[in-house]
Amino acid sequence: MASTSNVQITIALQEPDLDDDELQAQTQRLLQQMLELDEVEDASLFREAEAPAGSKSLTGLAVGWLTAQVNAKNIKALMGFLGDRLGNKTIELEIESNGKKLKVKASSRQELEAAIEAAQKFVAGQSISNG
Repeated sequence: MASTSNVQITIALQEPDLDDDELQAQTQRLLQQMLELDEVEDASLFREAEAPAGSKSLTGLAVGWLTAQVNAKNIKALMGFLGDRLGNKTIELEIESNGKKLKVKASSRQELEAAIEAAQKFVAGQSISNG
């Protein structure tokens, strides 16, 4: 097994205009697209038991939640992919790398770009300013 570290990314889509079925369908489409990327080592929908408290569930799956593992060297490509597809949506990202976690929320293209930049710096081990 390679010694390069993987980054765990949790994505929560938040679309108040969609019902649970529509949101889950959108989440599943995003998952399928992510699984087609060479940069993504693994991706899956969150099971209800894995989901944070207060999450809705639908047939045992947490609505709007998915997770992916990506090699640290491929984080920029994945973040670019997410920016292209989710730039106008409200999302929460949790990035876990080297035992540390970063949580960011974005509800506009500008906020998502800032969150992506913060995530890339976080994975690269650079300090992140909150200002």
